[in-house]
Amino acid sequence: MDQPEAINQALAAEYPEARAELDFTSAYELLIATILSAQSTDRRVNAVTVDLFRRYPDARALAEAEASDVEEIIQPVGFFRNKTTAIIAAARRIVDDFDGEVPGTLDELVTLPGVGRKTANVVLGNAFGVPGITPDTHLIRLSNRFGWVASTKPDDVERAVGDLFPPSEWVMVCHRVIWHGRRCCHARNPACGACVVNDLCPSRDLGEQDPVKAAALIREPRA
Repeated sequence: MDQPEAINQALAAEYPEARAELDFTSAYELLIATILSAQSTDRRVNAVTVDLFRRYPDARALAEAEASDVEEIIQPVGFFRNKTTAIIAAARRIVDDFDGEVPGTLDELVTLPGVGRKTANVVLGNAFGVPGITPDTHLIRLSNRFGWVASTKPDDVERAVGDLFPPSEWVMVCHRVIWHGRRCCHARNPACGACVVNDLCPSRDLGEQDPVKAAALIREPRA
């Protein structure tokens, strides 16, 4: 078994419940939540989307929303004015160009305001079951630490990770690595001494080595 697959299997055993941590019940909800999650946290987004989706349950409703009303709801996620503009514009494009339904291809999704490849792949992988790599900050950081890529450019990471695993594993590899990055392999002071892939990681000496002290660094994602 090669190192990438060994890491994948170890993380699968450690995080059997790994999944997208944004709350959603439809492709529309996941799309909007993912746009809102930029430079925010999933917990904060989940806290505001309860009210947002109650008031605007689909793209047609959001397309007709008053910007000031949306801003009031999503203010806690940060950059709320720009995000309000983006999600209302995306909803209008969905209504105008896709008959009110979130499109299910990469080429179509990236035509929506506020949607790049990463957001599109989140929606495709988790709402439509279409394989894709989502190079968020955690996947970029850990892919470099694991030695899978030597670049912080999202496109480079997407290609490199995609080449290491079969498409059927892409979505879950991303979930597992992201969960590990949020809980153990922090940007600062990673918990190396308590890491389940310590023996497989070329960056194992980067963080706290003492197992007890390292275990104290493991945490749930912040609010």
